[in-house]
Amino acid sequence: MAEWKKVVVSGSDISQLNNDANYIAQNDTSVSLTGSFSGSFVGDGSELTGLPTAAKIDCVDNTGAKIVQLINVPKKGGVASRYPAAGVGDMIKVTVKRGTPETRRQIFNAIIIRQTRPFRRVDGTWARFEDNACVLVNEKGDLQGSDIKGPVSREAAERWPRIAATAKQIV
Repeated sequence: MAEWKKVVVSGSDISQLNNDANYIAQNDTSVSLTGSFSGSFVGDGSELTGLPTAAKIDCVDNTGAKIVQLINVPKKGGVASRYPAAGVGDMIKVTVKRGTPETRRQIFNAIIIRQTRPFRRVDGTWARFEDNACVLVNEKGDLQGSDIKGPVSREAAERWPRIAATAKQIV
């Protein structure tokens, strides 16, 4: 019988996550969060979409935006009459709800780097963060700010190299 472990990722639990990963590799156990998850994902481990349209997200770069609202998920095929949702590593269109006067009520591109809804990784583990967070970027994926606060998910860092270069912690 496989042993089930709960893995929760937060900014202060990086060393605990590394210890759990070493334990899993040595004992060959399955890792999953308890409970059932609705939604679907592709067998390659792509993330579950945890942020629906109109979700408020923390902006964790130094551009002056503090809280943004998700407007749309471009380049996402979907179902008719269904609002698009986004997950870790997706580029989204956002409007700034709280921040400096220069950035407020402007529309920007952003990339989601953390989400609170658990998502499945390619190796079979489930991960989740304490908050929903994004960084503002241009259309090519280059960061507008020069700093990222807190950890960045591995999925976002692999998909967007400029974010990986700027991130202090990749989890």
